[in-house]
Amino acid sequence: MSAATIARVWRGRVARDRADAYERYLQVEGIPPLRKTALAVQLFREDHATETEFVTTSYWPDVAAMSAFTGGDPNVVHHLPRDAEFLIELPERVEVLRIVVNTFA
Repeated sequence: MSAATIARVWRGRVARDRADAYERYLQVEGIPPLRKTALAVQLFREDHATETEFVTTSYWPDVAAMSAFTGGDPNVVHHLPRDAEFLIELPERVEVLRIVVNTFA
């Protein structure tokens, strides 16, 4: 397996009372395509009093591999079909970060 050199980070916030449903939705619709193509994927959740933040981080060998998955510019957000129903606001961007230290490898 190739070593990851790029991390793509997406963030989204939902109302706290809808967090469990959105997490299930992400597990079914959002994470499986990433698991098939990225080197690894992580889903994080942080609950607050009135809202919950989800962070999905996928790891890629290079920008070209990530671009092949996204169908073009890896910085463009590709919303899931029901994101507008769940999210407080649709994220306008994702972060594409170069990995400079990787203690998991």
